[in-house]
Amino acid sequence: MDGRTDEALMTAYVTQDDRAAFEALFQRYADRVLGTFRRAGLSEPHARDLLQTTFLHVHRARKDFRLDGRFRPWLFAIAMNVRREHFRRLSRKPEAQLDPELHREPAVGPDTSTAADRLVRRALLQLPDSQREVILLHWYEGLSFPEVAEIVGASHAAVKVRAHRGYEKLRSLLGEG
Repeated sequence: MDGRTDEALMTAYVTQDDRAAFEALFQRYADRVLGTFRRAGLSEPHARDLLQTTFLHVHRARKDFRLDGRFRPWLFAIAMNVRREHFRRLSRKPEAQLDPELHREPAVGPDTSTAADRLVRRALLQLPDSQREVILLHWYEGLSFPEVAEIVGASHAAVKVRAHRGYEKLRSLLGEG
Protein backbone atom coordinates (compact mmCIF):
# COMPACT_ATOMS: atom_id res chain seq x y z
CA MET A 1 0.00 0.00 0.00
CA ASP A 2 1.34 3.42 -0.96
CA GLY A 3 1.84 5.54 2.16
CA ARG A 4 1.54 8.89 0.38
CA THR A 5 -1.41 11.17 1.09
CA ASP A 6 -4.27 11.31 -1.39
CA GLU A 7 -3.11 14.75 -2.44
CA ALA A 8 0.49 13.59 -2.97
CA LEU A 9 -0.75 10.68 -5.08
CA MET A 10 -2.95 12.93 -7.18
CA THR A 11 -0.13 15.44 -7.61
CA ALA A 12 2.15 12.63 -8.82
CA TYR A 13 -0.53 11.47 -11.23
CA VAL A 14 -1.16 14.98 -12.56
CA THR A 15 2.43 16.17 -12.83
CA GLN A 16 4.31 12.93 -13.57
CA ASP A 17 1.59 10.75 -15.11
CA ASP A 18 2.33 8.28 -12.29
CA ARG A 19 -0.10 5.47 -13.08
CA ALA A 20 0.76 3.64 -9.85
CA ALA A 21 -0.47 6.72 -7.97
CA PHE A 22 -3.79 6.57 -9.82
CA GLU A 23 -4.07 2.85 -9.05
CA ALA A 24 -3.39 3.54 -5.36
CA LEU A 25 -6.18 6.15 -5.30
CA PHE A 26 -8.53 3.72 -7.00
CA GLN A 27 -7.69 1.01 -4.46
CA ARG A 28 -8.29 3.43 -1.58
CA TYR A 29 -11.62 4.77 -2.78
CA ALA A 30 -13.29 2.23 -5.08
CA ASP A 31 -15.14 0.39 -2.31
CA ARG A 32 -16.23 3.63 -0.66
CA VAL A 33 -17.57 5.16 -3.87
CA LEU A 34 -19.23 1.86 -4.79
CA GLY A 35 -20.85 1.73 -1.34
CA THR A 36 -22.14 5.27 -1.74
CA PHE A 37 -23.76 4.34 -5.05
CA ARG A 38 -25.30 1.20 -3.55
CA ARG A 39 -26.71 3.12 -0.58
CA ALA A 40 -28.18 5.62 -3.03
CA GLY A 41 -30.34 2.79 -4.34
CA LEU A 42 -28.40 1.75 -7.41
CA SER A 43 -28.30 -1.88 -8.44
CA GLU A 44 -24.93 -3.60 -8.33
CA PRO A 45 -24.35 -3.43 -12.11
CA HIS A 46 -25.28 0.26 -12.24
CA ALA A 47 -23.19 1.04 -9.15
CA ARG A 48 -20.15 -0.66 -10.73
CA ASP A 49 -20.70 1.16 -14.03
CA LEU A 50 -20.88 4.49 -12.23
CA LEU A 51 -17.75 3.65 -10.24
CA GLN A 52 -15.87 3.14 -13.50
CA THR A 53 -17.36 6.32 -14.95
CA THR A 54 -16.32 8.26 -11.83
CA PHE A 55 -12.69 7.21 -12.12
CA LEU A 56 -12.76 7.80 -15.87
CA HIS A 57 -13.84 11.38 -15.07
CA VAL A 58 -11.05 11.64 -12.48
CA HIS A 59 -8.59 10.60 -15.16
CA ARG A 60 -9.99 12.97 -17.77
CA ALA A 61 -10.24 15.92 -15.36
CA ARG A 62 -6.88 15.35 -13.65
CA LYS A 63 -5.43 18.54 -15.10
CA ASP A 64 -8.33 20.46 -13.47
CA PHE A 65 -7.42 19.19 -10.00
CA ARG A 66 -6.12 22.06 -7.88
CA LEU A 67 -2.76 20.87 -6.58
CA ASP A 68 -3.38 22.82 -3.37
CA GLY A 69 -6.86 21.26 -3.03
CA ARG A 70 -8.12 18.17 -1.24
CA PHE A 71 -8.68 14.99 -3.19
CA ARG A 72 -11.54 13.31 -1.31
CA PRO A 73 -14.09 16.15 -1.66
CA TRP A 74 -13.09 16.54 -5.31
CA LEU A 75 -13.58 12.81 -5.95
CA PHE A 76 -16.97 12.69 -4.23
CA ALA A 77 -18.11 15.79 -6.11
CA ILE A 78 -17.35 13.93 -9.33
CA ALA A 79 -19.13 10.81 -8.04
CA MET A 80 -22.25 12.74 -7.04
CA ASN A 81 -22.33 14.47 -10.44
CA VAL A 82 -21.99 11.11 -12.19
CA ARG A 83 -24.87 9.76 -10.08
CA ARG A 84 -27.06 12.79 -10.82
CA GLU A 85 -26.39 12.46 -14.54
CA HIS A 86 -27.29 8.77 -14.37
CA PHE A 87 -30.66 9.59 -12.80
CA ARG A 88 -31.25 12.40 -15.33
CA ARG A 89 -30.73 9.91 -18.15
CA LEU A 90 -33.11 7.46 -16.48
CA SER A 91 -35.77 10.13 -16.10
CA ARG A 92 -35.69 10.67 -19.85
CA LYS A 93 -36.39 6.99 -20.44
CA PRO A 94 -39.33 5.66 -18.48
CA GLU A 95 -38.59 2.41 -16.67
CA ALA A 96 -40.94 0.12 -14.81
CA GLN A 97 -40.53 0.46 -11.06
CA LEU A 98 -39.79 -2.70 -9.11
CA ASP A 99 -41.55 -3.52 -5.88
CA PRO A 100 -38.69 -4.15 -3.40
CA GLU A 101 -40.85 -6.69 -1.56
CA LEU A 102 -41.42 -8.75 -4.71
CA HIS A 103 -38.06 -8.24 -6.41
CA ARG A 104 -35.01 -8.89 -4.28
CA GLU A 105 -31.61 -7.36 -4.99
CA PRO A 106 -29.48 -9.72 -7.07
CA ALA A 107 -26.96 -11.65 -5.01
CA VAL A 108 -23.42 -10.63 -5.87
CA GLY A 109 -21.67 -12.63 -3.22
CA PRO A 110 -22.42 -13.50 0.31
CA ASP A 111 -24.92 -10.98 1.63
CA THR A 112 -23.38 -9.55 4.75
CA SER A 113 -26.05 -6.92 5.28
CA THR A 114 -28.27 -7.35 8.28
CA ALA A 115 -32.00 -6.87 8.43
CA ALA A 116 -31.31 -3.51 10.06
CA ASP A 117 -29.00 -2.50 7.18
CA ARG A 118 -31.72 -3.33 4.67
CA LEU A 119 -34.31 -1.43 6.71
CA VAL A 120 -32.08 1.67 6.82
CA ARG A 121 -31.38 1.38 3.07
CA ARG A 122 -35.13 1.34 2.34
CA ALA A 123 -35.66 4.33 4.64
CA LEU A 124 -32.83 6.22 2.91
CA LEU A 125 -34.51 5.65 -0.44
CA GLN A 126 -37.63 7.41 0.87
CA LEU A 127 -35.74 10.64 1.58
CA PRO A 128 -35.59 13.46 -0.93
CA ASP A 129 -32.42 13.16 -3.01
CA SER A 130 -30.86 16.30 -1.52
CA GLN A 131 -31.20 14.92 2.02
CA ARG A 132 -30.10 11.40 1.09
CA GLU A 133 -27.02 12.73 -0.69
CA VAL A 134 -25.93 14.78 2.34
CA ILE A 135 -26.48 11.85 4.73
CA LEU A 136 -24.57 9.44 2.51
CA LEU A 137 -21.59 11.77 2.33
CA HIS A 138 -21.65 12.88 5.98
CA TRP A 139 -22.62 9.72 7.86
CA TYR A 140 -21.37 6.93 5.64
CA GLU A 141 -18.33 8.60 4.09
CA GLY A 142 -17.38 10.59 7.19
CA LEU A 143 -17.03 13.88 5.35
CA SER A 144 -17.38 17.09 7.30
CA PHE A 145 -20.27 19.44 6.59
CA PRO A 146 -17.94 21.98 4.92
CA GLU A 147 -16.65 19.18 2.64
CA VAL A 148 -20.19 18.05 1.88
CA ALA A 149 -21.17 21.64 1.11
CA GLU A 150 -18.30 21.89 -1.35
CA ILE A 151 -19.30 18.62 -3.02
CA VAL A 152 -23.00 19.37 -3.41
CA GLY A 153 -22.52 23.06 -4.22
CA ALA A 154 -24.53 24.40 -1.31
CA SER A 155 -23.75 26.55 1.70
CA HIS A 156 -22.57 25.01 4.94
CA ALA A 157 -25.81 26.11 6.62
CA ALA A 158 -27.97 24.61 3.87
CA VAL A 159 -26.17 21.28 4.15
CA LYS A 160 -26.68 21.21 7.92
CA VAL A 161 -30.39 21.92 7.46
CA ARG A 162 -30.69 19.14 4.86
CA ALA A 163 -28.88 16.73 7.17
CA HIS A 164 -31.01 17.68 10.16
CA ARG A 165 -34.24 17.23 8.21
CA GLY A 166 -33.00 13.98 6.69
CA TYR A 167 -31.95 12.52 10.04
CA GLU A 168 -35.30 13.55 11.54
CA LYS A 169 -37.16 11.88 8.67
CA LEU A 170 -35.05 8.73 9.07
CA ARG A 171 -35.84 8.62 12.79
CA SER A 172 -39.50 8.90 11.96
CA LEU A 173 -39.36 6.23 9.23
CA LEU A 174 -37.45 3.87 11.49
CA GLY A 175 -39.84 4.42 14.40
CA GLU A 176 -37.30 6.13 16.63
CA GLY A 177 -38.90 9.54 16.85
